[in-house]
Amino acid sequence: MKIGVPREIKTHEYRVGLTPGAVREYVAAGHSVVVETNAGAGIGATDDAYRKAGATVLDSAREVFASSQMIVKVKEPQASEWSQLRQDQILFTYLHLAPDPDQAKGLIASGCTAIAYETVTDAHGGLPLLAPMSEVAGRLAIEAAGAALRRHAGGRGLLIGGVPGVQPARIVVIGGGVVGTHAARMAVGLGAEVTILDRSIGRLRELDELFEGRVRTKFSTIDSIEEEVFAADVVIGAVLVPGASAPKLVTRNMLGSMRKGAVIVDVAIDQGGCFETSHPTTHADPTFEVEGVIHYCVANMPGAVPLTSSQALNNATLPFGLALANKGFAAVLENPHLRAGLNVYRGRLTCEPVARSLSMPFSPIEGAVA
Repeated sequence: MKIGVPREIKTHEYRVGLTPGAVREYVAAGHSVVVETNAGAGIGATDDAYRKAGATVLDSAREVFASSQMIVKVKEPQASEWSQLRQDQILFTYLHLAPDPDQAKGLIASGCTAIAYETVTDAHGGLPLLAPMSEVAGRLAIEAAGAALRRHAGGRGLLIGGVPGVQPARIVVIGGGVVGTHAARMAVGLGAEVTILDRSIGRLRELDELFEGRVRTKFSTIDSIEEEVFAADVVIGAVLVPGASAPKLVTRNMLGSMRKGAVIVDVAIDQGGCFETSHPTTHADPTFEVEGVIHYCVANMPGAVPLTSSQALNNATLPFGLALANKGFAAVLENPHLRAGLNVYRGRLTCEPVARSLSMPFSPIEGAVA
C-alpha cells in the first residue's frame, strides 16, 4: 500500500503522522511512503531523514493526497484537506467529529473511509491511541494552569506548590481517567492540594490506592462539583465520553461563585469542552476571561511538545496502521478494535456516539458494507 503523510496545517501544530522511524517500519513491511516536504520540521526530522528511512519526499500536500491509498495524520483534516480525499482512500488520524459538523459533512461527501484514533479500542476497554496524548495533555494542563495563575496573565498570582508557610494552590480535577490521573500526578509532584472527582466508585478506589492518600477523591455530583469548583484555584476538565460530545459540568452561572483569577483548563475541548463557557483557542492565543475566570482551551495541547508527542503517538498507532496497510479495509472488518475506530465509511456515519451528538443518521458498519 502507498501511505501518505502530509504536513500538519492546524495553527501551531508541529506533530507529524509518521516519524522517520515509523516510516522504516512501513517500508520494511513492503509498503511505500510519500511525505510532504518539511512535514517533520516540527520534530527536527529533515527531508533527508525521511529519504534515508525509505520515503519519497513530495513538494505539496496535493501530491501526497493524490498519490496515496492511506493518509496518516495527527489532527483532524481541515477544509482544504478533506476536499482532497476520495472514495478509495483510508484516512487514519484524530477526528473529534462530535463537535464538528462541517468536518463530518466534508468527510461524508468525500466518500473516504475515516478511522479515528480517539475511538479505537483495546482488549481492556481502553482507548490506546488516545491514551498517549491524554498523558501528555494531562501533564501539560498543570504547566498551563501554573502560567495562567500568574498575575500578569490575569490569574490570582499564586504559585501552584506554594512555599513553606504559604498555602499551595487548590486544584480540582473533574474526571479520573488518563488525563485526570496524569494531571493529578503533576500537581501532586509540585506540592498542590488536589481533589479528583469521578462518577465511578471503582475508579476512585484505584486512584486512592495509586496516590496513597496524597489526593482527595470524591464522588462527582452536582453538589460536589459546585462545592469543589467554588473553592478551587484551578479546575481541570478531564471528562471523556468516547466519540461523543463532552457533558457541560460547569455552567456559566457557576463562574460567578468561583474565585476571581481562578483558572479553568478544558482538556475536553476537542470534544466540545466540559465547561459551558469554553471555546477552542490556540497556542498563539491560549486564554480568555469570562466572569473573572481565566479559561485555557487549546484544542491541540500536545502539539506544544511535538517531539515527545509524535514519538508517543507513533508508538501507539504503528500496529494499527500496519494492519491497515497490510490488509486494507479488511483489517477493519477483522479487528473489532479498529472497527470501533471507524467513524465514516463511504458517505455514512458508522460511529453511533458521533451520529447521536451530531443528530445525523447512524449506519452500522455491517449494514453499510452489505
